[in-house]
Amino acid sequence: MCTSLTTCEWKKVFYEKMEVVKPADSWELIIDPNLKPNELAPGWKQYLEQHASGRFHCSWCWHTWQSAQVIILFHMHLDHSRRMGSVRMRVFKQLCYECGTARLDESSMLEENIEGLVDNLITSLREQCYGEDGGQYRIHVASRPDSGPHRAEFCEACQEGIAHWKPSEKLPEEEATTDTFSEASRPRAQAGSGYNFLSLRWCLFWASLCLLLGYLQFSFRSSAFL
Repeated sequence: MCTSLTTCEWKKVFYEKMEVVKPADSWELIIDPNLKPNELAPGWKQYLEQHASGRFHCSWCWHTWQSAQVIILFHMHLDHSRRMGSVRMRVFKQLCYECGTARLDESSMLEENIEGLVDNLITSLREQCYGEDGGQYRIHVASRPDSGPHRAEFCEACQEGIAHWKPSEKLPEEEATTDTFSEASRPRAQAGSGYNFLSLRWCLFWASLCLLLGYLQFSFRSSAFL
């Protein structure tokens, strides 16, 4: 049974997508708030999602806040002989910094964000459990507003020793794309500068010629009247 709307949405999206990707195998998704990073039973694999964002709700003071640094931990296992797999999932919570309550509150995510996060999970699952090429990871699964420094003392993931990706930093994929674009565009920019300079010279030449012709024509008419 689902414990929250967000949990129900996670399971719904995961089961629908796995039915398409691996219809011959049976998979289950279990929410495990006690899941520990890098503590794996034999045969289990780990995937850590660091590019998620969500909205947290404090059940004590009703304060809500957006976080661009939501960490999600997955442990995965596939029994090939029985064709049954299991995914255990933990969304790390955050402490409300308004009321300072000791309660770490649940986060919620938009449906389209969950879709992208599940795609990333399945990509990792195919690579680690099936030995397949899972495809491209979706980096921009959610908007990540940089609202200031991350407050580690209020973050459950930080207390577990998990390092965060910072929204103000470029991702390696983004840096590579930017560098490639810059290198490719540099010769064009140089060539374009030469072309513009040449065009400017010709514009000045034709403008001067037109002025000269106009002056000569005016002078000719003036002398004709005289």
